[in-house]
Amino acid sequence: MKIAVTYDNGNVFQHFGRTENFKVYDIENGEIASSQIISSNGIAHEALADMLKEYGVELLICGGMGPGARAALADAGIEVCAGAEGNTDDAVKAYLSGELTGSDAVCDHHDHHHEEEHGCGSEEGCGGCSEEGCGGCPGHCTVEGKNAGRKCTVHYKGTFDDGTQFDSSYDRGQPLEFVCGAGMMIRGFDQAVADMEPGQITDVHLMPEEAYGFADPRMILVLPIADLPGSENLTLGQRVYLSDELGRRFGVTVTEKDDTNITLDANHPMAGKELNFRIELISVE
Repeated sequence: MKIAVTYDNGNVFQHFGRTENFKVYDIENGEIASSQIISSNGIAHEALADMLKEYGVELLICGGMGPGARAALADAGIEVCAGAEGNTDDAVKAYLSGELTGSDAVCDHHDHHHEEEHGCGSEEGCGGCSEEGCGGCPGHCTVEGKNAGRKCTVHYKGTFDDGTQFDSSYDRGQPLEFVCGAGMMIRGFDQAVADMEPGQITDVHLMPEEAYGFADPRMILVLPIADLPGSENLTLGQRVYLSDELGRRFGVTVTEKDDTNITLDANHPMAGKELNFRIELISVE
């Protein structure tokens, strides 16, 4: 498997269409085997998809990109993991360990408002779009507004309709920073912030299609206990992690179990839920 990352001086470059270099990683047995830096040769936007395809790239990790480039990459058979930042090596390692997820992968790594931790601030989350089978991954969705594409700093509190709080940056004492519209947050959260002014506080109610989407029956796994060592000790409602063929982790919840089989739900725990957020925009850069 080959993974490409938009590259600038060791870090993830934040604008796909303007990147001058990519760092391309060869992955073997779920680990980095080698890497090289390649030039975009002045090619921009959609044409980059063909170049990456020629290099055999199967996954692109980047900051943000427009819908045209995303469509071109999809046509080229290249998966996209948007919203990444920081060191490129760390970003690839995070993806391989399941801590950074692509737009077509099971999401299990940010806060409840952007993608699982929830990088959406708890332990899991990714959500965002309403495409059937998407699983709520924000990378599919774009937003419009004066803050789109800009770094926003917010405080927020998330509650269910019964008033139960599921997440709060206030409680952690640390505001959240993200690039609005870059696929780092669930769609409804992104859209709420897109037109806010610094100092403004707003309350939003998000339907499932604006948050983590609806549960997908295809994400329900029924496995023989004999084929999953250790599963005999699992209990109903327990949240555990499995690995796919590339060694990437994804979260599942135990929903049923008998003497022979165990049923695991790989949908996001917030799938199908209506969410409420109080959002305070602190600053925009």
